[in-house]
Amino acid sequence: MIASVHLADVGVRSALGILRKAPKPGSIAGLRHADVGTLAPLSASLRKSPSLGRVGLVAFWDSEDAVDRFLSGHRLAEKLAGGWHTKLEPLRAFGSWPGLPTDTPRSRATDYDGQAVVLTLGRFRLLRAVRFFRTSAKAEERVLTAPGLIWATGIARPPFIGTCSLWENTNALSTYAYGGSEAAHPGAITADRATPFHHQSAFIRFRPYGAEGSLDGKNPLRESALAV
Repeated sequence: MIASVHLADVGVRSALGILRKAPKPGSIAGLRHADVGTLAPLSASLRKSPSLGRVGLVAFWDSEDAVDRFLSGHRLAEKLAGGWHTKLEPLRAFGSWPGLPTDTPRSRATDYDGQAVVLTLGRFRLLRAVRFFRTSAKAEERVLTAPGLIWATGIARPPFIGTCSLWENTNALSTYAYGGSEAAHPGAITADRATPFHHQSAFIRFRPYGAEGSLDGKNPLRESALAV
């Protein structure tokens, strides 16, 4: 299994069409699961400011060939072609998500220390939304100034909500998530365990490769991350 993330500025009208529904497994050969959403900058504020014409697709696939076939001619891929995408090899995961193998490693330690992408994915419980957003805002405030962060965004199509963050190396993201008294990740997990925010959620770390295209005029991953 591999995953992919596709982010693009498509305009409000086209975005509404993409956001109408996520592709279903079986509708695209090799697709295990997909979510779509509007992108929004991470912020310490409870009032997010979505970029209405900027959308994202997070997808899980049987193989790299399945992604390549999608990119080579599917209508949705053509709509997203003016943006940026990357293929993702899973390194570790906490939680569960459709399309993610149950045998994905759970250990914090990995043998990889290059550039990394982290996806946080959830389907929140409506009655706990306010509490979730308060907890999330604290983590977002910390990530914005975290050493080693390259770029990050929120992505949402309620009840689906997630974040995608790009890091210089796994040491930097681990320091943000677990290091020191201000570590963001353990606090969010503890709060969620006490009264779960989500029906289902996952925190997944990936090795990115095959990144192509641009956002805001540049590819956020350095060239060494582009090769398989």
